Amino acid sequence: MLKEWKLKEIVLMSIFGVVFAFIYLGFYFFGQGLRNILTPFGLAPFGYEVIFGIWFIVSIIAAYVIRKKGAAFWSELIAGIVQVLIGSPAGPQLIISAAIQGLGAEAAFAATKWKNYSLTVLVAAGMSAAVFSYAWGWFQSGLAALTPGLIIATLLVRIVSGALLAGVLGKWISDQLAATGVLRGYALGKERQKKRVRKAS
Repeated sequence: MLKEWKLKEIVLMSIFGVVFAFIYLGFYFFGQGLRNILTPFGLAPFGYEVIFGIWFIVSIIAAYVIRKKGAAFWSELIAGIVQVLIGSPAGPQLIISAAIQGLGAEAAFAATKWKNYSLTVLVAAGMSAAVFSYAWGWFQSGLAALTPGLIIATLLVRIVSGALLAGVLGKWISDQLAATGVLRGYALGKERQKKRVRKAS
């Protein structure tokens, strides 16, 4: 899958994975804090759900910037592995979770044959990652023990979080990076350059 990649694309994807591994770990503790705050109100299950989309964001950013098959999956997997190496309380099973989330995001891009990276597709990728991760959590995190109402509510919140924090925010961050010129050697940067040339002509 990586045979069609340039070395600089693999390096950038790896950098994204490492950087977001630290961000993800920080949000793990932030989510725990939210959970503790919401517990007295009977809303503890939503502590992580409202921010769950942040754990898909590297897959969106890597795919949107590099635009190669596997970018969403591999970047998410790298982030998961690095989190385990730096001591995530979630433990080694986090690698499986990361792989499943990456596959979820990758599925949306695969549906377009990796040719469409519009905001709609990026949002769909975030939502797909949310559904895949929830399905895994059903078995791994005990989500099946929730009441039917909470299952529906937490799933919907996770999907919205995936759409906004992964899809929308991921695109915004990527566009801001591209605007600085640091991504000019990658697919997103080249696309922006072509648009500038067309506007100037």
